[in-house]
Amino acid sequence: MTMLAQALVALVALIHLYILVLEMFLWTKPQGRKAFGLTAEFAQASKVLAANQGLYNGFLAAGLVWGLLRADTATQLFFLGCVLVAGLYGAATASRKILYVQALPAIIAIAAVLLAR
Repeated sequence: MTMLAQALVALVALIHLYILVLEMFLWTKPQGRKAFGLTAEFAQASKVLAANQGLYNGFLAAGLVWGLLRADTATQLFFLGCVLVAGLYGAATASRKILYVQALPAIIAIAAVLLAR
């Protein structure tokens, strides 16, 4: 169960690294605009805000990787909790899709980490 929990934590970290790339580097490109359903005009006007969001997603990924490298479940659970809260807030305020992309993987990883303890 420990390996599965670690794999799920790593998956959540990878998701957030991908979100970092989308928001910081691809926001105004076709791939980024498609991922978030943006017009070229809106993407251009909001690219600085998106880069800031991407940076925060990078911090979440870094925290998860840090928890994995230290084999510290408390750190993993803290950052997974942050991802879960961000996912729930994003689903309530921005897009229901965030519930499935962020919150659901986080809650599954949280359950796996708790079961592996």
